[in-house]
Amino acid sequence: MAGHIAGLILAGGRSSRMGGTDKTLLELGGRPLTGLVLDRLQPQVGQIVINTNADHALFADFGVDVISDTISGYQGPLAGILAGLEWAADKPDVTHLLSVAGDTPFFPDDLARRLAAHSGASRGAVATSRGRVHPTFALWPVSLRDALATFLESGDTRRVMTFIEQAGLNVVDFPVEQRGATTVDPFFNINTPEDLADAKRLFGGAY
Repeated sequence: MAGHIAGLILAGGRSSRMGGTDKTLLELGGRPLTGLVLDRLQPQVGQIVINTNADHALFADFGVDVISDTISGYQGPLAGILAGLEWAADKPDVTHLLSVAGDTPFFPDDLARRLAAHSGASRGAVATSRGRVHPTFALWPVSLRDALATFLESGDTRRVMTFIEQAGLNVVDFPVEQRGATTVDPFFNINTPEDLADAKRLFGGAY
């Protein structure tokens, strides 16, 4: 299945806890977070697209397609996933879309392989760690795009977990890593200046 998986970087968040600064463009180890996420994703998938509702020019240097949400209003991660599925539907031979968050630079380098092992033509998979589901780290069959569009059009809820449960995605657990005295969750994400400081320590010491 690996050759039929495209990648989606979700970079459409409002970054309110970063004072409105686009957190996916903040630097870690001298590189923007989006660049680090892209480096980690590229060996795992074929084509890649970035979803953002910011100025596309900010992401032009990464050398991949950039798309905005295709539904009006800020609808959260599911809107970005829908835009990604619609983009992927136009790509020959792409059957699945692997979504990752643009503020999570240490996600597993075997994410696509392990999720694909628990997926099928019409069934995807979602990552967990330490008993917590990470709904933006999931492998989505492109065939789910119509169901997702209907789900969002209903207006009942925009919760990613609600749609994941409705779509019946399989759950795949990923282990944490022990780095000396520090336990590192591979899905550690950067929401605050304090998180960025922690990530810098992790990046400098272990990645």
